[in-house]
Amino acid sequence: MMDISYIIPLFVAVPLAGAFLIALLGKSIKKFPDVMGVLITLILCILSVKSVLIHNTYGILTYSAGGWNPPVGIGMVLDGLAVFMLVTVNVLAFCVAVYSVDYMEKFTAKWKFYTLFLLMLTGMNGVVITGDIFNLFVFLEIAAVASYALVAFGTEKHEIEAAFKYAIMSTVGSLFILLGIVFLYSYTSTLNMADIANVIMLQGKGNIILLVSVLFLMGFGLKAALVPFHAWLPDAHPSAPAPISAMLSGVLIKSLGVYTICRIFFNVFGINPAISSTLMFLGVLSMLVGVVLAIGQWDFKRLLAYHSISQIGYVILGIGLGTPLGIMGGFFHLFNHSVFKSLLFLNSGAVEYATGTRDLQKMGGLKEKMPLTYSTNLVASMSIAGIPPFNGFWSKLIIIIAAVEAGKFGYAFCAVLASILTLASFMKVMKYAYFGDLREKWKAVKEVPFFMKLSMVMLSLICLVGGILVFGDILQGFLGSAQEALSRGTEYAFTVLQGIK
Repeated sequence: MMDISYIIPLFVAVPLAGAFLIALLGKSIKKFPDVMGVLITLILCILSVKSVLIHNTYGILTYSAGGWNPPVGIGMVLDGLAVFMLVTVNVLAFCVAVYSVDYMEKFTAKWKFYTLFLLMLTGMNGVVITGDIFNLFVFLEIAAVASYALVAFGTEKHEIEAAFKYAIMSTVGSLFILLGIVFLYSYTSTLNMADIANVIMLQGKGNIILLVSVLFLMGFGLKAALVPFHAWLPDAHPSAPAPISAMLSGVLIKSLGVYTICRIFFNVFGINPAISSTLMFLGVLSMLVGVVLAIGQWDFKRLLAYHSISQIGYVILGIGLGTPLGIMGGFFHLFNHSVFKSLLFLNSGAVEYATGTRDLQKMGGLKEKMPLTYSTNLVASMSIAGIPPFNGFWSKLIIIIAAVEAGKFGYAFCAVLASILTLASFMKVMKYAYFGDLREKWKAVKEVPFFMKLSMVMLSLICLVGGILVFGDILQGFLGSAQEALSRGTEYAFTVLQGIK
């Protein structure tokens, strides 16, 4: 058991070592950053898939850093929820790293990009596996600081401005989180999340837990870009290079925002009707506000950024329902959104790479010159709009059925309405970008390089296969372990502390 548990710190150690090596050797060896970036993310992808098999065989694993057992030392935990998030984060990171091999050629200093990229990946993996709430904050800041630099990577005026706005608002969110941790520590005298849950069960939830809940909801809600904490996202995501836009919308807001909300409010505090109602309301509000704001956008990437806000609303609605089916649907949509939204941002990057513009009104007829980009964009558009048999349809359907079963008919109607508006929005994208007559200035446009195409094809296949596997045992087992981890609530504390002993 101890030998198997050593897989857990590798999710932090491997990308951190990769970032160090690229920073050390990347400037002097031309292809080293590309090779290391793809190799490290491939290793993490394999490890994350292997962690699913390990969890299914051995159950929850714990690792004590430095041999000091929690709550004194720092613990790391591999449970169903952590395994699910690790697969989501690292599979997407691998696809994005492959895409970046060609795309980042137009930028200088690729070694700086890959160094920051792997640091961001280190932070996200660290947030997912840590069992210590202060270390969660530390890893969260590592990922956030690296993402600030990556948003500004092109060093244009609007990119610097967007990164500054993102940094300021994200820092405010981090301050709320840090204050919450301070108050929580003053009440429980421990930083280990399982131990915190144990203390709260023994001492009860005083007013201080209510205060901490509000602080965490604002802090992590800002990281997740939930309405009304979303103002930073529409500027930050379009300004970043396409691979980073894919990572920000695909997995960063989920690992730093959605995952942390799930872990703390379900496994540490224990979900209650007030928090559940708040999450459902914020989910539906985000769902509708995001899609309405997206419809009027003509900047391809800005339109996608608003849809990230909308689709996160579906995830939070499903999880906020608190029922096994709702949680299952929320997690399924989290994974699906990571795939099709990353694909859409990579598609937008391919179009911008070929044409030099993100303005949909200046495009048209690109289907003729970029058939593969068009095909993958069509798959992603149908997925996000919830058209069968693509993966997005099934996850939205599960969330809507869960809402109806829970008697939340208004929320179910809002979910259907948002999906119809999403379809309308992406019909506009397809019409203006790919259909119609090819403009004279795009006559010389050609399809993007090989590695960009390869990455888009891989994500398209996941969109298709995800819709097919929804009826199979593989996907059910993968999502079921994450759903069970959340549904068990504060039993997480007992299981983790027993594992440490």
